[in-house]
Amino acid sequence: MNGTLNKVMLIGHLGDDVKLHYFEGGNCIGRFPLATNEVYINKQTNERIASTEWHNLVVRNKAAEICEKYLTKGDKIYAEGRIKSRQWQGEDGTTKYTTEIQVTEFTFLTTKKEYDATKAPQQGNTEAARNTPTYETELPANDDLPF
Repeated sequence: MNGTLNKVMLIGHLGDDVKLHYFEGGNCIGRFPLATNEVYINKQTNERIASTEWHNLVVRNKAAEICEKYLTKGDKIYAEGRIKSRQWQGEDGTTKYTTEIQVTEFTFLTTKKEYDATKAPQQGNTEAARNTPTYETELPANDDLPF
């Protein structure tokens, strides 16, 4: 295989509400943290260990507006995208680095509003998942964002 692949698939919960930033020309970008959890049993102590990994997700334009409108902290989503690392100069002159997931597709799995309405988690509800819309976005070929 001669090609390469940069693909990420995540299912997790929003750690904060979606924050939008608008640019000249009407384009916008949305950012939010997503938490994924891993739970395992330590074989020596039989202790249940849980660890959380945080991912910085980025959505663009119409997809960002949809996420901002419907998603809130605690909602569960499925997201697909690619990993992108970038660097910039901080206000103090230091070089800062970050790694983000540039989201190309996402599906709302459960929203906090749904959860509050039923007072029970909707895990395994395949009917709700089938009726949940899926969104695809296009990433720009050359990303020259200043932050």
